[in-house]
Amino acid sequence: MSHPQQSSSRIRSVDVSAASAVVWLAATAFLALLALYFVGVDQGAVSLFGSDSHVHEFVHDARHLLGFPCH
Repeated sequence: MSHPQQSSSRIRSVDVSAASAVVWLAATAFLALLALYFVGVDQGAVSLFGSDSHVHEFVHDARHLLGFPCH
């Protein structure tokens, strides 16, 4: 009979503590709101980056795909 060899490498467990979950949730919410701003709100006239329309033009098709008006 052959015995399976046990490897010496260990599998690391995932940290699922409440503090870690709060940090991940806050980071995800921040990135989602930032993406929503750039796709849905940022326009040339009211842009945080001045009256430049580069960001608006970059996400123009995504705006229409998600139903945001821009014209």
